Amino acid sequence: MFLRLAHQHRQFVQDLVMNLQALAIVLERRGYPASCYTCGDQMNSASFMVSLGDNHLIRFLVSDYGITWTEMRDDRELMKLEGAEAINQLQELANIVKQFTPTSSGNKTLSKKC
Repeated sequence: MFLRLAHQHRQFVQDLVMNLQALAIVLERRGYPASCYTCGDQMNSASFMVSLGDNHLIRFLVSDYGITWTEMRDDRELMKLEGAEAINQLQELANIVKQFTPTSSGNKTLSKKC
């Protein structure tokens, strides 16, 4: 049973890392500075960051040790979530990105409630 759970957890982390990489690409294409770094080829951890403008930064970390979402503005931590709550917040960001259509004015801001 425990070996099966360990395997499922590794698969979950790998899926999450792949989705973070895709989200970073979409955000970059929309003009937002975003990155997703992984260590090695096994994709068992990642560091995702995106700047939403106005000194608003989101960092999402995933590894075998845990999952965290940290939201900062003006170098101050606004919110830090872990586990399922962090993933829910990531889903909110992904939903906002899906709804967002780039404007021709070049003034891009994702509005997000904290």
